Amino acid sequence: MSWTLVPAPMTALPELAAVPIAFEVRRQLEVTDVDGGLGGLALTEMPVDPPYGKDYDAIEGEGPARWARRFDLANWGLILARSAGRCLGGATIAYRTPGVHILEDRPDLAVLWDLRVAPDRRGEGIGAALFRAAEQWAAARGARVLKVETQNINVDACRFYARQGCRLGAIHRFAYPAFPDEAQLLWYRQVGGNQA
Repeated sequence: MSWTLVPAPMTALPELAAVPIAFEVRRQLEVTDVDGGLGGLALTEMPVDPPYGKDYDAIEGEGPARWARRFDLANWGLILARSAGRCLGGATIAYRTPGVHILEDRPDLAVLWDLRVAPDRRGEGIGAALFRAAEQWAAARGARVLKVETQNINVDACRFYARQGCRLGAIHRFAYPAFPDEAQLLWYRQVGGNQA
């Protein structure tokens, strides 16, 4: 089946919210320190037994339908993948938004806030096309770096961003007090004419 990418207004966020982001955690990247941390951190892929479900939208205060209540979305972008009137997924990009700490108050940095593809359409290249469109959106607005946050329990997402040319720039083992077994992984990709 064919699909197209279309820029959408932020009022289309409820349409994006209808696309599930949940996944099953069957493996994770275990974070261990080397030489008490002096030698850095190591990631080792380990099975998770028993597997469990993770749904970021189910976390209180999260999900596309709630973002407008939490953030000023004036400088954000939304790109949807559609086929025959159905939303198959989308990418949301945050840019130049005061109070959004992950943006680091940097005018040259955009954050891929959310990327999701309908479960029955994953593996068709929609995610990669959305990622490229997000890069182009950010570069067109003057960003030089696209930043992405994942967690060590989302191994497929980590591998996806690595395939898109992102480089792991930071690991924060204590970023989520409500989820002490999860570590934050921050990925970075040069965009525009600055790509490596």
